[in-house]
Amino acid sequence: MDSESTATTCYRHPAVECQVRCTRCERYICPDCMRAAPVGHQCPACVKEGARSVRQARTIAGGRVSTTPVVTYGLFALTVLAYLAEVVRPEIVDRFAMVGSRLVAPDGGYYPADQPLFVLGVPRVEGVAGGEWERMLTSAFLHQSPFEGTFGILHVTLNMVALWQLGRVVELMLGRVRFAALYLLSALGGSVLELVFTDPGQASVGASGAVFGVGAAYYVLHRRLGADTARVNRFMAGLLLWLVVSAWFTSWQGHLGGLLVGGALALAFAYAPRDGRRVAVQAGTGAALVVLLAVTAAVKVSELTGGGLSL
Repeated sequence: MDSESTATTCYRHPAVECQVRCTRCERYICPDCMRAAPVGHQCPACVKEGARSVRQARTIAGGRVSTTPVVTYGLFALTVLAYLAEVVRPEIVDRFAMVGSRLVAPDGGYYPADQPLFVLGVPRVEGVAGGEWERMLTSAFLHQSPFEGTFGILHVTLNMVALWQLGRVVELMLGRVRFAALYLLSALGGSVLELVFTDPGQASVGASGAVFGVGAAYYVLHRRLGADTARVNRFMAGLLLWLVVSAWFTSWQGHLGGLLVGGALALAFAYAPRDGRRVAVQAGTGAALVVLLAVTAAVKVSELTGGGLSL
């Protein structure tokens, strides 16, 4: 038998003779197809199949591990862009700020909002009570004008610094999807508490509620990981102190609402059982919070509209 009849060729490159087999599937492979393995060499197909079977690393909450906090960067950029837009067009704040119920007069002015609508007979209502439910989230991306309010440009600056410092850490600990859910639900929690406990005609803006939720998650997750107790307790004490101090000149309702919702969701993310029930527990907690906030807001809107809920 001559050598030509016994020559073996690569299964991927039939024109190339070779003598090496893949240690996994035992097919012949040429030097271009060889991939180093713990023992011998493997073909590209077996390497790819092996990579699929390797268990992917997960965050403490079960999310996908990433090295870049994309959601934090996106929220930061979106908030800054919204701020620039409102500086150019201030009417954006008037349209998308958190307002419970603001009654519009025929001349464009506003009636007091502390009376049921049917008493005043006003045909047009602005705010959540007027069906503008999106204000409960859009307000978290708006801030005080640099020319108005107690803080001016310091308002957005403080919130963005806190988001930049805390968000990048918490997002990598939770994963992108869970972090986005935490941020948005915390913002919603702050808006709901503002709706319930503040003057319904008062406009409110700011990412503070969402940032307080991220701060609560930072504390919960570090406690879960067994981080230095003294350090994380000092952080939480500082956060609560700022909540109390800021009550004199900002919306403490928004801060507290974000803190409570963010903390509750972070507890579910961090302490859900590490088995097949993990996602169900986490998603169930998130859904329960959404239902609770939605029912609370609906009840308050019903009060503002004299029983005629506007959807």
